[in-house]
Amino acid sequence: MSFEYDHMVAFHGHSCPGLAMGYRMTVAAMDYLKQFRAEDEELVAITENNACGVDALQFISGCTFGKGNLVFKDFGKQAYTFYSRNTGKGVRVYLNREAIPAAIKSDRPAFIEYLLNVDAAEIVSLEAVMIAAPEKAQIRASVVCESCGEAVMDTRIVEQQGRKVCIPCSEKDA
Repeated sequence: MSFEYDHMVAFHGHSCPGLAMGYRMTVAAMDYLKQFRAEDEELVAITENNACGVDALQFISGCTFGKGNLVFKDFGKQAYTFYSRNTGKGVRVYLNREAIPAAIKSDRPAFIEYLLNVDAAEIVSLEAVMIAAPEKAQIRASVVCESCGEAVMDTRIVEQQGRKVCIPCSEKDA
């Protein structure tokens, strides 16, 4: 395994097929866009799942929830869309599971090794996409929940019986 992959495994906690899939998909998409790791928000990633591969996506691309350039859409698909603010180009990348030999899937170490070494074109599909530039991250004001007293992003406050409360408090008081 490469030095980069070993560090990504340390970040994720273990090596697994999902991490290897995310690694191959992210590298393929970034190569396609001729994009380097995001320092800020110049690259945006939209993930269609919340599985292990998303840790690879974050580690390799620099797209994170904290920077606001990682968007989660819960579609349950092994797919990501990357958008370069520098070029205005986008690519959707997805794993072509049908191309993976069935016999290899039951042997975890062999499956990981296969995913890391097979020609990416055999398992990864790339499709140029046109998407509107995702909104840049905004720093939001905090408001104190009048029920629990915790600070809450102002866009997540709920008005309930004349009080400003956080979503968990609004659900428990309902």
